[in-house]
Amino acid sequence: MGNEMASLSEELAAAVERTGRVVVAVHARPRYPSSGVFWRPGIIVTAEHTVRKEEEITATLPGGSAVPATLVGSDAGTDVAVLRVESSEGVEPVAAGPPPAAGSLVLCVGRSPDSGVNASMGIVSALSGSWRSWRGGRLDHYIRLDLRMFPNSSGGLVVSTAGQTVGIATSALSRIAGLAIPVSTVDRVVDEILARGRVARGYLGVGLQPVELPDHHKGLIVLSLEPEGPAARAGLLIGDILVFLDGKALTDTDDIQAVLESRRAGQDVEAEVLRGGAPKRIAVTVGERPGRS
Repeated sequence: MGNEMASLSEELAAAVERTGRVVVAVHARPRYPSSGVFWRPGIIVTAEHTVRKEEEITATLPGGSAVPATLVGSDAGTDVAVLRVESSEGVEPVAAGPPPAAGSLVLCVGRSPDSGVNASMGIVSALSGSWRSWRGGRLDHYIRLDLRMFPNSSGGLVVSTAGQTVGIATSALSRIAGLAIPVSTVDRVVDEILARGRVARGYLGVGLQPVELPDHHKGLIVLSLEPEGPAARAGLLIGDILVFLDGKALTDTDDIQAVLESRRAGQDVEAEVLRGGAPKRIAVTVGERPGRS
């Protein structure tokens, strides 16, 4: 047993040491920094909710030097922010692994300019498929963490005990536990931010609530319309019941988001509504959700 514990301890220490080579401290908010990860050469990823300013951002690199960082863009929905630095000190990201099974041991590795690399260990307490955060972003997997989240843990790297990347740690997307933003989600968001400076999300400008229909089907009743929003301009009215969007049956507001994810601003989608019990088809031009880029 003693040899097994010593072997596990050495394996964990080695994983933290390897991971620490790509983990930085990000100074983008008052009081204390968050962590960040060299995701690509010259590109640092951190948690969006920890970036509270757009200028005079610095990063403390693994070697201890502090360098200026430029905010390329951020996405509140997935809690991903992308920074650019001139130097990456020759580091390369650790290998990405598949989504871990529930119950798997994981490490959350962050960095403080004072204490250096820090780590906490726990397990993946839940794992499921595609999941939408309360901020409106879609994560390719819901990876809930049962481990200690320190003040600078958000933006740190979550890895398996073998050192394979699970994702980026965040305390902002769930009200009950810390999560790991999956590697595939981070890659998707980074690609879009580097290409466009932001993640564009379609929206209709409606407030909706699920309702039961007499034929035992469901729909979404329009409770509010944003003035001059896409739905209002298209002619939707309060009290209309949305039953199909782009040919997809609607039973929950997540169904709307699923359709809009495949549509860019400026594209038309066909909405089928019930107005006074009679079906009506309305073409709606998708808008772009306003908000911080």
